[in-house]
Amino acid sequence: MDIYEEIVRLRKVGRRGAVATIVNVRGSIPSFKTAKMLVRDDGSIVGTIGGGCVEAEVWQAAREVMESEKPRTLTFDLNQDPKYDTGLVCGGTLEIFIEPVLPPAELYIFGAGHVAASLYKIARVAGFDITIVDDREAYASRERFPDAQEVLAEDFDTATARLQLSESAYIVIVTRGHRDDMRVLRWAVQTPAHYIGMIGSKRKTIAIFKELQKEGLAPELFDRVHAPVGLDIGAITPEEIAVSITAELIASRRNVERELPHMSWFRRGGQSKPLTSEDAASAEKNSN
Repeated sequence: MDIYEEIVRLRKVGRRGAVATIVNVRGSIPSFKTAKMLVRDDGSIVGTIGGGCVEAEVWQAAREVMESEKPRTLTFDLNQDPKYDTGLVCGGTLEIFIEPVLPPAELYIFGAGHVAASLYKIARVAGFDITIVDDREAYASRERFPDAQEVLAEDFDTATARLQLSESAYIVIVTRGHRDDMRVLRWAVQTPAHYIGMIGSKRKTIAIFKELQKEGLAPELFDRVHAPVGLDIGAITPEEIAVSITAELIASRRNVERELPHMSWFRRGGQSKPLTSEDAASAEKNSN
């Protein structure tokens, strides 16, 4: 199997991996410079860098690299450490560079109004591949979103029924109304998407969450929903709101662990909590 073709395939289906390449050699080793090995997220491999204990250690490091999303360089002295004895005549030193293979960051924006248009521009610059969905052809058009991966001008239920999202997908819900936001969120929380955000006030968020829970959706499904979406930077204009949303998308993409000023009213200490009746009553009272 060709390693490069497999890398492309992994990224298309939203999977991770890591590529190990021998980048420097001194002396004799049981392989050759530029030899490569791809480690998939399920632990399987394509290619080889020589086998033995070296390959076993690189395999473990590759698993760590794909989790941290940060490259590493390992150095092995085959002459000094007997555990690297492969039974061959080796006595060299080699350096192996391990780099992550990550799926593209796919952002699905539901809604094509002013905030969506600004978000499309800023998030695209930040490296997201964007799909626009709106039921208004006048808004969901190539003229407004010329470089989007897809622009779907169709009913939200129709679009969501055929979209297949991976665990690396990001969803931002900025439709023009409460009813459409709820329709999309009902679908979104049941997908494996990495991130879900919805624009709106506390009152709107509470109403939608309560209604969907009445329908039988489990409260824990909403644990990962950022609502209101974005970081709290005092944003007012569509452009500023788009910056705050993109900042939160980047923080989620880069697995930022420190506490951030999330807009989400129900996120405490950087962790989201299921919506309880007490939470809803308290927040509803405070929002009046």
